[in-house]
Amino acid sequence: MQEYSRRLGVEPCCVVEGAYALWRTDQVNLSISVKPDAVGTLRHLGFEDPAAPYASTERDLNGIEWERFTEEQQRAEIERLWPQARFRVAADAAPRTKEAAKRRRRAARVE
Repeated sequence: MQEYSRRLGVEPCCVVEGAYALWRTDQVNLSISVKPDAVGTLRHLGFEDPAAPYASTERDLNGIEWERFTEEQQRAEIERLWPQARFRVAADAAPRTKEAAKRRRRAARVE
């Protein structure tokens, strides 16, 4: 994880110990996961699109999946796969969607 944090200049915003990590920047979202049967392979290219009505996947002629999703849809998928996922919100990061802004306000009331 240190390698990607250094390259992207940010810490991961979501971590599942020993299984998954997600970095989010203004330019790219990068996630890595532990899959012993797929070491060194690219599983998909994901594009965060605030206007996506639902998460969608298409496969190109090389077999690579191209995914399109909102931040909220991506978070729901991560939580479905890894209920123990830990999300970190940078104090200075602006919420990227109305749903994210609502979630941040709710979290602030809880703390």
